[in-house]
Amino acid sequence: MKLERHPDRQPPAGPLVFLVLDGVGVGRGDEFDAVHVARKPTLERLRREGAWRTLRAHGKAVGLPSDSDIGNSEVGHNILGAGRVFPQGASSVEAAFASGSLWLGPWRRIADNAKREGATLHFIGLLSDGNVHAHQQHLERMLEHAAAEGVRRLRVHALLDGRDVPDRSGERYLGRLEQTLARLREAHGCDARIASCGGRMVTTMDRYEADWRIVEAGWRVQVLGEGRKFPSALDGLAALRAEQPDLSDQVVPAYVIADAAGQPVGPIVDGDSVVLYNFRGDRAIEVSVAFEADASFDRFERVRVPKVCFAGMMLYDGDRAIPAHYLVSPAAVRDTISECLAQSGCTQFACAETQKYGHITYFWNGNLSAKFSEDDEVYVEIPSDRVPFDQRPWMKSAETADALIAAIDEGRFRFVRANFAAGDMVGHTGNLDAAVVAVEAVDLALARVAQAVQRARGCLVVTADHGNADEMVERDDAGRPLRTPAGAPVGRTSHTLNPVPFVVWDPAQRALALRTDLPQAGLANVAATLIELLGFVPPSDYEPSLLAAAADVDNTRPRP
Repeated sequence: MKLERHPDRQPPAGPLVFLVLDGVGVGRGDEFDAVHVARKPTLERLRREGAWRTLRAHGKAVGLPSDSDIGNSEVGHNILGAGRVFPQGASSVEAAFASGSLWLGPWRRIADNAKREGATLHFIGLLSDGNVHAHQQHLERMLEHAAAEGVRRLRVHALLDGRDVPDRSGERYLGRLEQTLARLREAHGCDARIASCGGRMVTTMDRYEADWRIVEAGWRVQVLGEGRKFPSALDGLAALRAEQPDLSDQVVPAYVIADAAGQPVGPIVDGDSVVLYNFRGDRAIEVSVAFEADASFDRFERVRVPKVCFAGMMLYDGDRAIPAHYLVSPAAVRDTISECLAQSGCTQFACAETQKYGHITYFWNGNLSAKFSEDDEVYVEIPSDRVPFDQRPWMKSAETADALIAAIDEGRFRFVRANFAAGDMVGHTGNLDAAVVAVEAVDLALARVAQAVQRARGCLVVTADHGNADEMVERDDAGRPLRTPAGAPVGRTSHTLNPVPFVVWDPAQRALALRTDLPQAGLANVAATLIELLGFVPPSDYEPSLLAAAADVDNTRPRP
């Protein structure tokens, strides 16, 4: 869609720069709020000098089923780029179960193949009810449906969470799954078992090709049946906890479930069916490639590549058709802000480090990896460090700022966007001190970018995609911090339900203000705001801009 020029809005002389401070929400402001504790003079100055408010970044405001569902980076960037609220992965999957459409098409291929003599139906995915990457109920429904259809052998390769749900809760989810499998064995006489297990951050769920060794670790237990062996998933987790009492679910080393003779109970072999039941794409793409790629695959030594019927829960990458078969079709997202700007001749620049590169490109573009204009768009990826994030909590904040400043100074781009990853990725470690450093590093980078924006006579817009570093402790129902028997606070490793900051800072001191009649505004309102700041009329189906009409702006307000 080509945009019309706005009759009342003039763009800045320089570029419009849009920054996503990933995981930097607005929390309680107490000692466990790393965003509050951190020294962040730049963000505070922008709030004083610019037009500021908070936005909703979770639940129904970003297309999730309920307001108890926390937001995430994929959903957040989808909605930021689309300018509209549309059903996200969890909602689409729920709708497919409700309508029965999930049991058609690719499911028939998967199930019919698994009914053959000697074949097994394997499920790989996150064992969690966090509803961010996956939901355990989806797994249970498919297991029950397969058993009722007559599939005789079922195996689950469970990935423990600890990020989207409270950490060290893996025993609860494994126990629930064991109960489900026992019920299926009794009701249908099938052979249903857990075959392998491992933490999500060290097993299978790498993203953006940051560390293929994570996918390889999953491949070795799931396909090759290699690794430490235990008689059950719960026995394995108990043994690993005994060796390392503070072991986080997300980094539990991958292990294999073996029978009394020490043989793995469920390696994936020729003729089997495999369902990757995660619905979120970023951490599902690489393992899908490992199963579907031909002999030219060189990311790690697969040793043995079984010929299987493979399907993902959803289409994870539309441009590359990954995976080839999937159970639920994603919502089509057209006329995203970048598509509209590209068709309107607006030059664009996007950058982020590896951990969030796909968010500011693929998810922002409506689940498309390709550019809308090869001539007018430039994407820059800054390689992330391959170390635990709390060991280098500043991550690539400085390098991201370097790339942004170079793009701003070049003078070619009208719209510049970027993601700063540290607040989210370090927040996920549960390390409060490291999260404080992460936020301070982002603020320092923000200061340098703000100087470049002022120098270029541009305009700066800052927000976040969800909260994380703003809540670094688990709490009880009354809001009190949970503590270990020794009295130490229990670190929180998941996202939050908190709102996120939103600020428009124009160093040229143009009269800008935000509307006061949209108290429930969320991330979907950002795209129309950006389009107006660039001097265009937003598409009519976008959520409304947050900018107040020129006539409503108080021009007598003191300027900094």
